[in-house]
Amino acid sequence: MRFLILLLIQVITLISLFTNLPALAVTVNPCPPGMVMISGGTFKMGADDSGFVEERTGENVTVSSFCIDKYEVTNAQFAEFVKATNYVTVAERPLSKEQFPDLPDEQRLPGSLVFQMPKQGVKQVQVLSWWHWTPGANWQHPFGGDSTIVGKENYPVVHIAYEDALAYAQWAGKSLPTEAQWEYAARGGLEGATYTWGTQYSAKKANTWQGIFPFFNTKADGYVGVAPVGSFPANGYGVYDMTGNVWEWTSDLFNDRSVNPTETVLHVIKGGSYLCAPNYCSRYRPAARESESPDTGTTHIGFRLVKNLN
Repeated sequence: MRFLILLLIQVITLISLFTNLPALAVTVNPCPPGMVMISGGTFKMGADDSGFVEERTGENVTVSSFCIDKYEVTNAQFAEFVKATNYVTVAERPLSKEQFPDLPDEQRLPGSLVFQMPKQGVKQVQVLSWWHWTPGANWQHPFGGDSTIVGKENYPVVHIAYEDALAYAQWAGKSLPTEAQWEYAARGGLEGATYTWGTQYSAKKANTWQGIFPFFNTKADGYVGVAPVGSFPANGYGVYDMTGNVWEWTSDLFNDRSVNPTETVLHVIKGGSYLCAPNYCSRYRPAARESESPDTGTTHIGFRLVKNLN
């Protein structure tokens, strides 16, 4: 009996202590699963010293808080979307007569652009000659009809045109990031850093091209082509693959910041890809930007989404 009385006194004492404590702060993540919250702020967008005039900007940019996908959209996620909606991507549709009136019917087969390394021993090629129009190439068959994504469910989906990314975003209840949102998230809180991780390039930090593009790749980062999402360290915000792997669509139209902004039919893509090397492209930096036609999908273009909080 004495033991029970002592135990009861201890319990009453503990309850008394906790009821006198101030309310504990509870942090609630407002983002859906698989997304990271990015607190809003102001940052210097672009890079005046990169050597690329289209990256120059003299203004700070302010963004409101938003959520962003932790990873690039994967084959498995896109497959769920297609199963639910029966959506057919641009690469899976025949080329239209309105857009290509001079093409014979046999050349209107569905397809997409596939990267092919020059044959061994070739030492000089024309710029962009490594891209080959490949009938049957699409998100399910990245290198043509005989290829497959079986076993690559966790790889970023590719051969995605702007229209395809928008359709997925609408289904998911999200949106494509603006260029400012994308770049702000990519910087990971590092003000003025060249890369998403700091000032010095490292092949172990991202999936890019090591060697002389397009002739040989040393595979120093462990991959020659696309890598599974999350294969490399996250940035300071906990977001993965904002450098290399695949280019990512943004919602913004492209303009050259070195001249008066003009709207075009091209959209901004960010982040570079596994094909970016120091001797070609080198756009594996948060400030880097490239233009792309909205009807184009290739073996190195994918996307991720955001969800605005305000």
